[in-house]
Amino acid sequence: MRIRLSVGTILATGLLCMQLSATAYAAEDETASLEALEHQMAQIQEQQKALQKALVGMQKQIAAHRAALGHGGGSATKSVADGSRHHTLTTARNSTGGLGGEHPGLPPESGAGGVGIESADTTTTAMTVPRHIRRHGTGPDAQPVFSGRDDHPDVEAVVGHRAEDMISRIAENSVGPHARETAGAQAAGALGDHGVFHMGPVTLILGGFLDASAVVENRHVPSGTFNYWQDMPYPNESRYHTNNFEGSARYSRISLMARGNVDTHSTISGFFEMDFGAGAATTDAYESNSYAFRMRQAYLAYDNSDLDFHFLAGQAWSMLTPGRIGIVPRQESLPETIESSMLAGQTWARQLQFRFVKDFLQHRLWLGLSIENSATLYDTTGFANADGTVTLPNGKTATISSNGTGLTNNAPFSNEIAPDVIGKVAWDPRWGHYEAVGILHFPHDRVASLGQGHNNTAIAGGGGGSMVLPLVPHTVEMRLAGLAGVGIGRYGSVLLPDATLKADGDVAPIPSIQATGGIIAHPTQRVDVYGFFGYQEAGRRYSNYGGGAYGYGNPNYSNLGCETELSTLGCTANTRSVMEATVGAWYRFFKGHYGTVEAGAQLAYSRRDAWKGQGGGPDTSMSQIFLDFRYLPFQ
Repeated sequence: MRIRLSVGTILATGLLCMQLSATAYAAEDETASLEALEHQMAQIQEQQKALQKALVGMQKQIAAHRAALGHGGGSATKSVADGSRHHTLTTARNSTGGLGGEHPGLPPESGAGGVGIESADTTTTAMTVPRHIRRHGTGPDAQPVFSGRDDHPDVEAVVGHRAEDMISRIAENSVGPHARETAGAQAAGALGDHGVFHMGPVTLILGGFLDASAVVENRHVPSGTFNYWQDMPYPNESRYHTNNFEGSARYSRISLMARGNVDTHSTISGFFEMDFGAGAATTDAYESNSYAFRMRQAYLAYDNSDLDFHFLAGQAWSMLTPGRIGIVPRQESLPETIESSMLAGQTWARQLQFRFVKDFLQHRLWLGLSIENSATLYDTTGFANADGTVTLPNGKTATISSNGTGLTNNAPFSNEIAPDVIGKVAWDPRWGHYEAVGILHFPHDRVASLGQGHNNTAIAGGGGGSMVLPLVPHTVEMRLAGLAGVGIGRYGSVLLPDATLKADGDVAPIPSIQATGGIIAHPTQRVDVYGFFGYQEAGRRYSNYGGGAYGYGNPNYSNLGCETELSTLGCTANTRSVMEATVGAWYRFFKGHYGTVEAGAQLAYSRRDAWKGQGGGPDTSMSQIFLDFRYLPFQ
């Protein structure tokens, strides 16, 4: 193979030199016509293109030959001079991950391959070029694209993406995409590099893991490793006074992507992600533990690297979710925690959306608009609520939701007049990733009496932002995020309410604020350490009518019985705020062609405070230890 490469290179170089000499001689010949000279120059350019393609093809053959012989694990670097330009060709056993690779600058063992040209197996040939050079995405069968001045190959490198990459290049912000082995990448939907199959022009990529997790806590909250903070008991409940252990494999996950090149500039892809997190009506915790298969994500995406345009349609992480690079699916900035509810105060949702994104300035400035499924989470404390039909103190009824019918599950579905509208701008300078977001939401109900009625629509929404600060690039980073507004509580992990009702049935959006901060470190290629703090708070919205108290956080509610076990006195205790502080670590103790095996441990402390009523404002807390073993066969 090396002899073939050397001979091919010598012959190609000799041919190029002969053509250059002929061109020079023709130029010196005063009798040669200008048309002949131009024709010869065009031939030279075509042969240079052929030479460039030949070099790429030979490099792919070398990579495949290395794989067949069992070589790899290291990297070979070769500089190729092209006039005054130099391109670096790197052959690495590990393939790229995320978008544009793992953590740039890390050794190959960490999965950092940059971006590369796809070969027949998982070997990657990466080609790095100056930052200002524009790159176009290619797939396994696409041809190189040269679109520089005079269509000359020395002004643009050919870069193909080996894994699930969907756009041509991500700006270097010292943050980089997720390392696919990390729990944060797994939460976002990272795919593997071992389960890659080519079926004609379509590439299939597998992802997912087998998960066994458990929690030990000093309160009995029957939700497993999913923290439902609003169910944290006060001392009036006996489960406040007992410890609890619960474990499950229900959050094991499987994912699949199908992708293909429409042309040399555009890619179409489809992504599925499922787990067993749903509890079916027949699920029992005593014998079968038969949790139901459920959809996490299912969407199609179209990406055009010539227009720098990106479209997504389907169920995915809301664009309101903080990201870590560009506005790119599966690059959401999610905490590395074991708990499946992630972190108190984390902004997120997975829901239907139609997302339109355009990037500018060499993929550094991103603008996005997303039309997403809306759902208003109501609190009806003080009212009589019969499956979404609320009896008002004036004798009228307000309809806020209806239970699902047909093929829809028998649970409340709120009345919605319009989708949520979300806008985002993301900026990737040389250091860090920064975002600003805004949302509009339109909670809606109908108030009626016999023979008449009217609709009510409120305008709610808010704004916020996030940032990822690479304190030590690709080794230690700080993440900060926050969101504030009215009527948007459901976008936080605590699931505080979006709205309540006034005494006359009009919609009353509830103000809310949520924020998270954390430090994440990768001291070695196998270890991740993290610490996070999260906070979410809901404001008051209440009214009094005819001696009755209604709404959220009403000071006339009774909290007299909250501190006494089995008290018959009231304990309304609308949640005012929830905070969580947590630390943890992951260790990957096996990693190779068979996949990755990792274990994690996490300590968490949560506190829930209620709005003051008659008898004060109670509070409760919970301490937890999480343990997790996870096998990722495709990573």
